[in-house]
Amino acid sequence: MHAVIRNYSGKGAKKLIDIVEKNKAEVEKLMRPIKGFVSYSLVRTSKGGFSVTVCKDKAGTDESDWIAKNARETGAAKPTISEGSVILHLNPQPLPP
Repeated sequence: MHAVIRNYSGKGAKKLIDIVEKNKAEVEKLMRPIKGFVSYSLVRTSKGGFSVTVCKDKAGTDESDWIAKNARETGAAKPTISEGSVILHLNPQPLPP
């Protein structure tokens, strides 16, 4: 599996996270059909937020960036990206909505 963390901070980052939150259904429509999709989380922070995407391979995580494709009008800087091979993934129970 492959994971990518996209960290959004600075000018426009909070607005960017707000836009993604308002478009949850559209984000889900994009993410679920991605070949090898495992999980996606969006986390709000005091400076903006970050997303964590896990797919079976890097091709899936590369395809998964809804924000880059749809919410750049906020003027937010490109995210800081950390990515790599997953060495441990625990998923005991689905989280409540």
